[in-house]
Amino acid sequence: MPWRVRNGQLPASEKIHVSPAETFLNLLKQCISTKTLQQVHTQMLLNSIHKPNFLLSKLVDFQDFNYASLLFSHIPEPNDYAYNIMIRGLTTAWQKFHLALKFYYRMKFSGLKPNNFTYPFVFIACGNLLALGHGQVAHSMVLKNGLDDDGHVSHSLITMYAKCGKLNYARQVFDEIRVRDLVSWNSMISGYSKMGFAGEAVKMFGMMRDEGFEPDEMTIVSVLGACGDLGDLQMGKSVEECVVNNEMEMNSYIGSALIDMYAKCGDFSSARGVFDQMINKDVVTWNAMITGHAQNGLADEAILLFNAMKVAGVMPDKITLTGVLSACASIGALDLGKSVDAYASERGLQHDIYVATALIDMYAKCGSMDHALRIFEAMPQRNEVSWNAMISALAFHGQAQEALLLFKNMLVEGGAARPNDITFVAVLSACVHAGLVDEGRRLFNLMSSSFGLVPKIEHYSCMVDLLARAGQLYEAWAFIQKMSTRPDPVILGTLLGACQKLRNVDIGEKVMRLILEIEPLNSGNYVISSKLYAYLKRWDDSARMRMLMRQKGVTKTPGCSWIELNAEVHEFHAGLSFPLYSEEVYVVIELLYDEMKMKGYTPNVDLL
Repeated sequence: MPWRVRNGQLPASEKIHVSPAETFLNLLKQCISTKTLQQVHTQMLLNSIHKPNFLLSKLVDFQDFNYASLLFSHIPEPNDYAYNIMIRGLTTAWQKFHLALKFYYRMKFSGLKPNNFTYPFVFIACGNLLALGHGQVAHSMVLKNGLDDDGHVSHSLITMYAKCGKLNYARQVFDEIRVRDLVSWNSMISGYSKMGFAGEAVKMFGMMRDEGFEPDEMTIVSVLGACGDLGDLQMGKSVEECVVNNEMEMNSYIGSALIDMYAKCGDFSSARGVFDQMINKDVVTWNAMITGHAQNGLADEAILLFNAMKVAGVMPDKITLTGVLSACASIGALDLGKSVDAYASERGLQHDIYVATALIDMYAKCGSMDHALRIFEAMPQRNEVSWNAMISALAFHGQAQEALLLFKNMLVEGGAARPNDITFVAVLSACVHAGLVDEGRRLFNLMSSSFGLVPKIEHYSCMVDLLARAGQLYEAWAFIQKMSTRPDPVILGTLLGACQKLRNVDIGEKVMRLILEIEPLNSGNYVISSKLYAYLKRWDDSARMRMLMRQKGVTKTPGCSWIELNAEVHEFHAGLSFPLYSEEVYVVIELLYDEMKMKGYTPNVDLL
């Protein structure tokens, strides 16, 4: 019988009975903000209706940590469902991983049994905290309770072990999965790719295809990252073919991963092709292009892309600013760098640790140390990259004592920021500029004795440079011979230059033979060797080096410089004329030459 409605209401006998609790639950489902939820919650309390678990779930959705914590604290005896909601929220919505582990242990101590809804988020927290010990204990509980067959638990375990650098454990978990799905493969491939095992990631991708699995977006992004790290252009192109053949959407994530892969492989035309064919270019896509060009020495193109991005109406973020500041630093574009600094301040990004560090680097490389120090001192927090940037800047500008003092401050004030390989390159460089041989030796030894760092080729290079500049050529040569790694052209070139300056043909010839074997196409090595012989009036040997250079077809690379004028960067190569700016350029050159003479500079024309 159809319902009869009179005066807009159902007859009392024909009304559907809905309990107050159901009414409030329906209202909660319709809440779109914490404010409306609070209003419903107030009415529930007034009507003595308690549904804390449903409220907690909604608060996680709204990412309201304070309200959720307050609500949880007023639950007399939280059940496992309430704990699971909080642990999930702490890992996914609020990313308070330490608190997530605390809630997990509170849950256990209260007598409740964590389950397959608990452990995936516990492992996420352990992975982000690099808390391997806690993760392994939780893993043992998973095995004890027979939860290791649960797919979500296994996938999060793989990710946790991978983030903690235990890829052999991650692989063991993967191998023990009885029925693997695409998520299993993605977890393992992503773990290999993100932890620097690019070859294993590509190999596992092939195994996955052999077992009949078709990749999804996550697979493609992980494998493209591995191809870029390997510089494997051919494999990267085959992955792009897979995207096309499977008719996958060229969205921001896949498109950006392709751009990044092509940029790392040096194929910028293909990167541009992918970029141009993308209909919706978001900030992630633009960032991939700008960062790819900036990191590969194409600063001009990176700056042009940055300007085009703003014209397109896409708002730059901190990754954009970091990339374009790197480009400004590499070519000395100070005015543009300052405009980026102003933009960062307007957007409240000037105190972001990555943007601020990039600003320090840019100002230092553009010669504006006052600005670099201002940025550094205003940083609310610093990591080791920030300290390294400022120490390196001071060392580069010859302020050795200031650099060494800042290093000491880092040891005292740095907190979690501890000196690393780059820090010691900076302080050793400071010693080189100041001629502090004994201090350099002390710091070099300090690396391994106090910080457990193994010296790399860059540290050896600094020490050889330090000793060579101090005229201790025999010790420098002995130092090279004691190295655990083969000397590179930079180290040998440094010592060869010192031998030329000090006219030491004994060490010079030893270095000469080694460096021409390692780097036969570097014109500078032949020129320096020729000059060394010429200084000693060994004209036949000097001519022989010039002849050897011509026989091998080695030519000198012309010098290159950049000038920023009216926010536009101009590039000049040695030996080329400047038709558009001839008169102005040559006037400036003459002025510079006059200033050099006033400072006492006299060119060495003996061997020209």
